[in-house]
Amino acid sequence: MNPESPVQPPARHGLMRDLRRLLVYSGKRLLALFLTVLVGVYLTIVVANMGGEVDELRMVQIRSEAAEMVRANPDFQDMPSEERNRLIQRQVELEVERLRLDEPFMLRSIDYLRQAISLDLGRAEQMHSDRGSREVYDIIVERLPATLLLFGTANLLVFFVSVFMALSLSRHYGSLLDRCVIALAPSSAAPGWFYGIFLILLFAFVFPLLPASGMVAAPPPEGTWAYTLSVLRHMLLPLAAMFVSQLFVSIYSWRTFFLIHSSEDYVEMARAKGLPVGLIERRYILRPTLAPIITSFLLMLVGLWSGAIILEQVFNWPGLGSLLFQAIGHRDTPVIIGSVVIFAYLLALTVFLLDILYALLDPRIRIEGGER
Repeated sequence: MNPESPVQPPARHGLMRDLRRLLVYSGKRLLALFLTVLVGVYLTIVVANMGGEVDELRMVQIRSEAAEMVRANPDFQDMPSEERNRLIQRQVELEVERLRLDEPFMLRSIDYLRQAISLDLGRAEQMHSDRGSREVYDIIVERLPATLLLFGTANLLVFFVSVFMALSLSRHYGSLLDRCVIALAPSSAAPGWFYGIFLILLFAFVFPLLPASGMVAAPPPEGTWAYTLSVLRHMLLPLAAMFVSQLFVSIYSWRTFFLIHSSEDYVEMARAKGLPVGLIERRYILRPTLAPIITSFLLMLVGLWSGAIILEQVFNWPGLGSLLFQAIGHRDTPVIIGSVVIFAYLLALTVFLLDILYALLDPRIRIEGGER
């Protein structure tokens, strides 16, 4: 071998190879999730438009609104009926052309899909944002932070408390607290909104300590600190509802993982060496169980996204869930489709993070035929 030729260190070569495999794996997972979102959004478009049947309802609404507008205008009161009818028909034709209702629904559905995937969500038919905008994108962006704040906080709280409690219970197997957690684990079968109803009755009406609904007091308090405190007070009940709903089953599941790994031979060897308990838990128990714990946590997050509609409606929380509920009530198809698109992207992002984290944390995962 020529001594002057550059030789790549084996460690660096292996790192580049693993990085390349991870990128290929990530690209394939992104493509698969994108196709899944594509199919889900298209089915939502077809269902929300009832396969094109909604067009007939829109035509009736357009004719009714055009006739009402012409009759309510005093300038057209003395107009002959035939001329007034032609004017109404002209208004209907212009609106039909604007909404492209004269085109086949299947052709329009493909265009709707392209616009939805690119987040070109169009204009709402009935609803508007608090600032008066009729753009669906503006309406959703206005509601998205409230949902992310509530559900992000709740999930992080459940995750860290559950991990801490599960580690503690794995050291005190069979204790009174351990038996209580096992007994309370089936209570997580009830969704968060179920507990929310009882929390509202107890802490907002029987003992009026906390607000029953909303995100901030009305009128909103002035000043950053006052506004933040008001939001925190309004968050307590929905946070508590989601916390109670998910806590015990998470502790029970993760405690089981910790108990299984705490009886492994390498853990017993670490104890025999006299290593500190905290170091053993972090290095020999918690680290090997991170993959299944994060899997369980993100799957729980997926379930909470799907329950956002009912929970936000119970607490009148101004997020995406309550927006979708209102859009269904108003039959505002663009807002319905836009909300589903955002939920689909959130779910796909959650699943993608799950795949990547699992590949990084679990050395047994094979990526593109190579061992991690």
